[in-house]
Amino acid sequence: MTQTAMALSTDAKTQIAEALNQSVAETAVTTMLAQNFHWNVKGMAFAPLHELFQQIYEDHFTAQDDLAERIRAIDVHAEGMLAGMLKRSKVAEHDGHASDKDMIKIMLDAQETLAATVAGCGELAAKHGDTLTEDLCIARGQTHEKFAWFLRSHLA
Repeated sequence: MTQTAMALSTDAKTQIAEALNQSVAETAVTTMLAQNFHWNVKGMAFAPLHELFQQIYEDHFTAQDDLAERIRAIDVHAEGMLAGMLKRSKVAEHDGHASDKDMIKIMLDAQETLAATVAGCGELAAKHGDTLTEDLCIARGQTHEKFAWFLRSHLA
């Protein structure tokens, strides 16, 4: 049964918001990871990787807002502190000192982590009948899997 945000139980809102905050945290860390790699990539594949990393961070910057606004739509506090996001995230920061191939591998791992995180969030939302959050997570998962495919293709 589909429910509006306000019809969700307090427990459902809390669980969904926790999963969304996890998604925001990992998206935020990956945004900066992509921007860092965009700034620091070098090598024979500089131009396409520079562009791909920019596509990723621009997409993810918007996604952070979409995910956080969904948290607020279900009337729960959205985590907005970088320290909290870094602590929560399964994606780690990187200093940007890496070969282009290592940057690709690191970003690929981040995209796969994000795809799994939003898929789990979507499943939780579906369990509680929150189709709007489920739809958002499905769309985000498709985007992360597409970026993962692009990155894997550079390694082939």
